[in-house]
Amino acid sequence: MTETNPNQQPPEEQDPREQGLKPPFPEQAQSFPSYVARMEPPPDHGEDTYRGNGRLEGRAALITGADSGIGRAIALAYAREGADILIAYFNEGVDAEETRKLVEDAGRKAVCVPSDVREEADCAMLVQRMMDEFGHLDVLVNNAGYRMSYPYITNISTEDFDRAFRTNIYGMFFLCRAAIPYMKPGGSIINTASIQAFDPTPNYLPYAASKGAVVAFSKALAKMVIEQGIRVNVVAPGPVWTPLIPQALPTAELPNFGSETILGRPAQPAEIAPVYVLLASPEASYITGAVYEVAGGIIIT
Repeated sequence: MTETNPNQQPPEEQDPREQGLKPPFPEQAQSFPSYVARMEPPPDHGEDTYRGNGRLEGRAALITGADSGIGRAIALAYAREGADILIAYFNEGVDAEETRKLVEDAGRKAVCVPSDVREEADCAMLVQRMMDEFGHLDVLVNNAGYRMSYPYITNISTEDFDRAFRTNIYGMFFLCRAAIPYMKPGGSIINTASIQAFDPTPNYLPYAASKGAVVAFSKALAKMVIEQGIRVNVVAPGPVWTPLIPQALPTAELPNFGSETILGRPAQPAEIAPVYVLLASPEASYITGAVYEVAGGIIIT
């Protein structure tokens, strides 16, 4: 007779976000811009897992890079929490329409707006469109990003270096400057950095440098606008399974992507979005100037 332990817990079912996301991944490559449908395995944005609780009821959010990846997961989570969404994207119209459908299926209004955050006029247009469509701007999420891999500094063109900073820094600056005059007390700005800001990989030099600037910019801005009741925070993800990866990661490195984390895998976009929900919500009223690392146990200083 087999003895049983009365304190033994039944085995838990595997978290659906982990399914199919353990390295090695099949080799795959995409050029810029990259698309969700071409990824194997497909990423999880929370379509079947995120449950809202009304934490952002009645709010309106402008999210850049909301067509796919972390941006799509944020848009879905915000919508299920009760927010209307302006989906800003570069030129990935097919992906943006899928995000729009997810937001509308949650019962919220969604507007897709193609734009290039490198351009000051486009950023001003996004804020104006936000006010025209929704009448208020409560949450700004600067999530659009550009990253490429380079074997050595002499392989980085001035144009590529400029593109990384124009996308990751200038776009954030343009949008914050345009949005803040319209934001009321209780407003929230959330900027996306990366663990690359703290522990940079050499072949991502322009990206890492720009993400370090995101952190410094955000901490300074948090002090600047606190008298207006606006909070500014940063999310610094570790490896996340998004279309940026097959575009930017060298093909030979992709199969082991995310294996360096304690969890032994990258995050799904759905696992990053809840931090953005917290920082946008009233529950985060005492949080500003903070950097939230979501890196699967990677220790950064």
